[in-house]
Formats: sequence, C-alpha cells, structure tokens
Amino acid sequence: MASDGICIAVPTEENGTAAPSSDTPALKIYAGADFFGCNLKDALVAYLRSLPGVEVVDLGTDKYYSIAEQVGRLVSSSAAGGSSPETRGLLSCGTGVGVSIFANKFPRVYAATCSSAGDAVNARSISACNVLAVSGMNTAADDAVKIVDAWLRTPFKAPCPASGGVDWPDDIQAFLDNATAEMAAIPNPSSAASTCAICCLRKGIEFEPVGIMPGGEMKIVRESPTSAIVRFKAGSVEPAHHHTFGHDLVVMKGKKKVWNLTKKESYDLEDGDFLFTPAGDVHRVKYFTDTEFFIRWDGDWDIFLDEDLEAAKEAIDKELASGKN
Repeated sequence: MASDGICIAVPTEENGTAAPSSDTPALKIYAGADFFGCNLKDALVAYLRSLPGVEVVDLGTDKYYSIAEQVGRLVSSSAAGGSSPETRGLLSCGTGVGVSIFANKFPRVYAATCSSAGDAVNARSISACNVLAVSGMNTAADDAVKIVDAWLRTPFKAPCPASGGVDWPDDIQAFLDNATAEMAAIPNPSSAASTCAICCLRKGIEFEPVGIMPGGEMKIVRESPTSAIVRFKAGSVEPAHHHTFGHDLVVMKGKKKVWNLTKKESYDLEDGDFLFTPAGDVHRVKYFTDTEFFIRWDGDWDIFLDEDLEAAKEAIDKELASGKN
C-alpha cells in the first residue's frame, strides 16, 4: 500500500503485464529532469522509494530533451520486450511539456503532462500513460505527490473524470480494448521512395528466422564474398558473440547500439551508419526500433555465443540505466 491507503496498480493481465512474484517489484520507474524540474523530481523520487513494490532508477539531470530521450528510450525498449516488472517513466522540466514531447518520439511510449490528479487518472484510463511529466515551476511537491499517486493507482480503462467517474460504456470499452495495440502499430512517417541499390535489393526478399537470435531474421543475397540483409524487431538483443570473420555493416533503417566488449567501446548506429567489427571481437547488440541492415563478410557464416540471452539483457539494462557507454 502507498501512503494514505492508496494502492499501487500492480501489473495484471488487464494492463498487459504478468503479476510479479512476491520478491519482485511491481513497477520499475526511470526518473529524470532538467535544471528547472530537478528539485521536484528529487522529491518525487524520494517519495516513490518509500513505497513498497516500486523500484526507482534515477537518471539524474540533463537538458530537457536529452533526459527525455533517455527515459523514453528505456521505457520503449522495456515495452517492446515485454519486460517484467512493468516499466514506466517520470520526467520533470519547467513546464512538463518539453520532456513529454521528446519522450513521445519513441514507440510504445505514452507520455502525458499532468497538472492535477484528474489529469493523471484520465491519462492512465484513456491512453495507458506510461511516462508521467510534471511541471517543476508550477507544481508544488505536495500536489505532485497526489498526481503520482493517481497515476500509480489508476489502471487502463478505469472510471475517470472524462467518463463521469463511472465505467466506460460498452462501445468505448471495445474501442479501448484495441487502442493500445493499434497505437503501438502506428509506424514512423513513410520516407520517399529510395533509389539506394541496397534498399532496392531488399524489396521482395523473404527472410528466414535466425534461430539462435530471437527476434532476428536474415536473407543471404550473395555467396563468396557473402552478404546478407538482416532485420531485428525492436527490443531484441544479440547476446555477446564472435565470428571467425570480420564483417562490415550498413544500417538501412532503425536504431541499434553495439558494445564491442573486446575493445571496450560502444557505437550508436542509425540510418546510414557504417561499422566494421574485426574477426574474433566479442560484441553484443540492442535494437531500440525495428532495424534492418546490410552485412558483408568473407567466408562461410558462423557464430559463437559467449553468454546467454538473459545475461545479455541484464548487462544491457545495467549499462543503459547507468548512462555508461
């Protein structure tokens, strides 16, 4: 129970996550702020840490768009991977609007700026808000605690001020039942038709699953030297591994991060970025959005795993939460 008898909304099948075991937190919240919101964020972090069942990762203070990007990326990645416990975000800047704008650039992030407990109830009930943004200049700490409590205790589709405080009628319930899946499926704006040779080569290709890498598919398009087009779903992870060959890759679309554990370096890759990984270098990868890339290597395909998937996810979550490369 939270203070004043308010229940934390433990994840359930209704809101899309499995209930945790007794020794696991019900919620994991990434928090951050800019200079104008840091005092309010610190007060809310202290409050949240007093509640049982809530794990808070404080990412500190940065420019409002930078801290919102960090929180948005982490919540998006967790939502894509269906991680447990349920993961949410808490952001504060001067108005609470700027951080909300930039957190919402990531898929499966539903950030809302709330200035009252009623706003928070509406945002949770109607839009399954998973990132709460508050104003560091206009919201007192006591009022912000009430907003956070309302955000924590309100499940998706609950009665709210917008519904008149009663259950939504059947037609609205039916709409909401499909809403979050439809929202998550909304793609980024389509780009103009490409004349890139690699992109044209990809058209019409039928991919085959990469059994050793969940979420991955590939199609070899040329042998000796070998080249392939590979794609991974958002939230996918490649555990640490190495090859007997070096390989070049070019990101066609998407966003990924590669940790070269041999060289102790990391690389953030987006559309058009190139990376060469030498033979034998151990590396792990995290995909933040649906990603496709072109890869070329010499010799026959091979792969040697250096850790299991769960160890990789744990290591990546720790790296991202710490803000380290």
